[in-house]
Amino acid sequence: MTIVPAAAQVLAVLRYLAKQAAPVPAAAIARDVGLPRSTTYHLLDTLASDGFVVHLPEERRYGLGVSAFELASGYERQAPFQRLARVPLATLVDRTGHNANLAVLHGREVIYVIEERAPGRAPLVSEVGVRLPAQLTASGRALLAHLPAAQVRALFPDRSAFVLRNDAGPTSLSALRPLLTEVRRRGYATEEGEITGGLSSVAAPVLDHLAHPIAGVSVTFPGATADAAERERIAGHVTQTARELIRRIGGFSGAQR
Repeated sequence: MTIVPAAAQVLAVLRYLAKQAAPVPAAAIARDVGLPRSTTYHLLDTLASDGFVVHLPEERRYGLGVSAFELASGYERQAPFQRLARVPLATLVDRTGHNANLAVLHGREVIYVIEERAPGRAPLVSEVGVRLPAQLTASGRALLAHLPAAQVRALFPDRSAFVLRNDAGPTSLSALRPLLTEVRRRGYATEEGEITGGLSSVAAPVLDHLAHPIAGVSVTFPGATADAAERERIAGHVTQTARELIRRIGGFSGAQR
């Protein structure tokens, strides 16, 4: 694959600005991105002329412009990630014979954005648009396990943040941490009847290019009918699907087994 240096520099500047809490001086951009000052100013002028960057002359700082917001809005309208994920999830259903979902993290909850139902399988509580406590679901645990520890602490500051459905699941941060450690060790998360009695789930995270978790792929099945070998088989297909989604979005694959 051929990389165009000028395009790579533009993208590096935009990514850097997107990570900042506030507009920053051009000198900081040049230093942190690793560009000559003259090149940085030329890039910023070009980006500003098209609205991707805004210059604040009184503060001598630069931030993202309206055109950058339009790009983000366009991404949300087109939902390319959901489109990329639908076929791999359908394949996951075919391989496992069980319902599969894609969920994203929203605060202390997960929101289900795709549901692929296996023939003959009953609908689950995790339909599209449903929100569930992240610490109780396999998808939520797969996502939480790859967040910085400080962010997990902020999401769950005390016991009041832990909601239960079936009187099962972690009720404190000290109980949640070992579960997340195990997820990172294994490469996938599990859930045993904490959402719906008798049903078990396996989930794996989809990581973006910065190794940030953006979604969880999960399969749900009757726990009583799945022995250890069957659970391992399902987990293998789930993690394989997550790896395929990571590949499709150009995400970070180093943490995936």
